[in-house]
Amino acid sequence: MMATHKRLRAALLFVFGIVLGSALTLLFAKNPALLTGKPSLDGTLAGAVPEREKTVTLKAPVGFQRLLEAYQVIESNYYDPEAADASKLIDGAIRGMVDALGDPYTSYMDPEELKEFQTSLSSSFEGIGTEVTMQNNRLTVVSPFKDSPAEKAGIRPNDQIITVDGQSIEGLSLHEAVKKIRGPKGSKVELGILRNGLSEPITITVIRDKIPLESVYSSRFQKDGHTIGRLQITSFSENTDERFKAALKNLQAEGIEGLIIDVRGNPGGYLGAVDHILNTILPNGKIMYQIEYRDGHREVAKSNGQGLGIPVVVLIDEGSASASEILAAGLKDAGFPIVGTKSFGKGTVQVPKDLSSGGTLKLTTAKWLAPDGSWIHKVGVTPTVEVQEPAYFHLPPLAVEKPLGRDTNDKTIALMQQMLKALGFDPKRTDGYFDATTEQALRAFQSKEGLLTTGKLDDQTAQALNNSLVQKIKNPDNDRQLEKALQTVLKALQK
Repeated sequence: MMATHKRLRAALLFVFGIVLGSALTLLFAKNPALLTGKPSLDGTLAGAVPEREKTVTLKAPVGFQRLLEAYQVIESNYYDPEAADASKLIDGAIRGMVDALGDPYTSYMDPEELKEFQTSLSSSFEGIGTEVTMQNNRLTVVSPFKDSPAEKAGIRPNDQIITVDGQSIEGLSLHEAVKKIRGPKGSKVELGILRNGLSEPITITVIRDKIPLESVYSSRFQKDGHTIGRLQITSFSENTDERFKAALKNLQAEGIEGLIIDVRGNPGGYLGAVDHILNTILPNGKIMYQIEYRDGHREVAKSNGQGLGIPVVVLIDEGSASASEILAAGLKDAGFPIVGTKSFGKGTVQVPKDLSSGGTLKLTTAKWLAPDGSWIHKVGVTPTVEVQEPAYFHLPPLAVEKPLGRDTNDKTIALMQQMLKALGFDPKRTDGYFDATTEQALRAFQSKEGLLTTGKLDDQTAQALNNSLVQKIKNPDNDRQLEKALQTVLKALQK
């Protein structure tokens, strides 16, 4: 079992969607064995091939004659020879096979796209800082990165991006859509977004920036005479487990009596990273997760750690996906409290496989299962203590094209009223009608912010409202989920 467990940690990747700017694609390049031939479970090229991992042969199955015939007809007769270039047609055929699987997590990168990703494998990248996937043929946000331009601009998990700079991206592949959103630091991109709960699309402007790939943040809280630590994990990158252990050691040296592991908004990453973290937390012999292959064979990963000996609580939300869900499911099964809202629901394993003729397939090869054998795919991990954040946490950013004043009746005014109410300047209504009470509340806000007290909603006031709301959301005192996690740790300490 131990040898199998080590092989699992070494070989399997959990890569969720495509990161704008290639943040998690560094997972592809660190171990060349994962990029060449058939990877074995110990990270080296395989010798004997298990039945569940069949070798690739070049014998064409029945029906491939149709594909060859179609290629020859197009290549010989299509009116535009450049469009009928052999390489383009072959890449298109591969993409067609991948699309036919109906799996948003399996994708193909041609040599040029692969080179693009490999050149950005560093400790930072330039972009908007969010991870996306395709859901129901729409580019869907898994989660923006912590403190990224996307997060600051108001992009939220499960937002669906439908336009880029005013142009529809319907029908584009994941890679094609991502290319349109990428760009250099300082440039801006306008994203048209569909959001649950809103009847019409909204437009969010994001200024691209350099995104550092720090993945672990630590903090301490003093609560009722107790010291409680928090470790926020924003992604499971190659060194996340080492950073986690170092940060944990520092918190332990500072005398923490309990720990909160916060994976809200964490889209996933390396299985090896979350494996090592679970080994740190779970006592010896506890099942951490299972891997199920196409033939039904399962491999069970068990902890060989000693446990922490202090109360541990996990924070999750709808932006917690893949490796984050492995962490939450593993700790939930072991009896640790899980606080927040139901997670994203991604329970498959992807492994990159190079094609000898060029290009790379990121292929779903297995399922991962919770310790009890359940599959959370498209279901998510349900918290043991469900806590919703205040409604204003989910408000879209406010934007105005021209000043709006008294007697305006508009959805923008309704959003402004909700923001004013959340910030303590209650306009007494949120129906979108700009009356005298709304004007009075807006003037009070403008005065507090040192703005001209015009009583009108202009661009400067809109930005001030956005910034004030972001600061309120970031204040730990307003974080209901965090507060519940702290109370849960205290309750455990009092037992």
